[in-house]
Amino acid sequence: MGEPARKLDMIDVTPAFTRADAMAMQDRFEGVSAQEMLFELLVGELRGRIAAVSSFGAESAVLLHMIAQVDVEVPVIFTNTQKMFGETLAYRDELSEKLGLTDLRVFRPDPRLLAIKDKTGLRWSYDPDGCCDLRKVEPLRRALAPFDAWISGRKGFQSGTRTALPRFEEDEGRLKINPLADWDKAKLDAYFAEHELPRHPLEAQGYLSIGCAPCTTKVAPGEDPRAGRWRSFDKVECGIHAPTDYDPMI
Repeated sequence: MGEPARKLDMIDVTPAFTRADAMAMQDRFEGVSAQEMLFELLVGELRGRIAAVSSFGAESAVLLHMIAQVDVEVPVIFTNTQKMFGETLAYRDELSEKLGLTDLRVFRPDPRLLAIKDKTGLRWSYDPDGCCDLRKVEPLRRALAPFDAWISGRKGFQSGTRTALPRFEEDEGRLKINPLADWDKAKLDAYFAEHELPRHPLEAQGYLSIGCAPCTTKVAPGEDPRAGRWRSFDKVECGIHAPTDYDPMI
């Protein structure tokens, strides 16, 4: 008797989510509040498949509080670029403790890549895109490897490049969720007050969007909140997020 044909191992490379899936989610949750949407997804179909990504910046407390109200065990990813403000690191610890977050995951740049590509630590001063890719994008890609979806804290009002921000996007085969896409500053401030959430200590000094220390400056009255990021460079995003060109009709 001949031996049975050997069954080949197959690797499923089908993306967890497609752009069509993201658009379907956009329609499904039209008119549903951010809190209700997060509850339905975090205790339902995305349970165990999703992480939140937070910079622990000026407005991060609102979204993290909403998530903690549903499930404090949702993984929260923080990329420590090793160029962060000390105040941000302290605020991260304070806020995580206050909200009772139980799965804070800190990812750092690969030291081998730093030794090759940023030995002096000054790449931010002449190649901010390369610096962000090395210190933020690559670590986050590693951090998100186990997950099919992730939650972002972006809001449409933050800059002109985010005005058409949808709640759901497809990102490298994952579902990216922006629960606060349609929130404005007044609504965020009201949430802070209602829930007595601590503010980032640098916000009172005029830092309205807080990233790495070398590439973050204070924002003047009337400027976009993100005007203080990469000032004097032709750069508006770190590479984790592309400038939004969403068209709901596509």
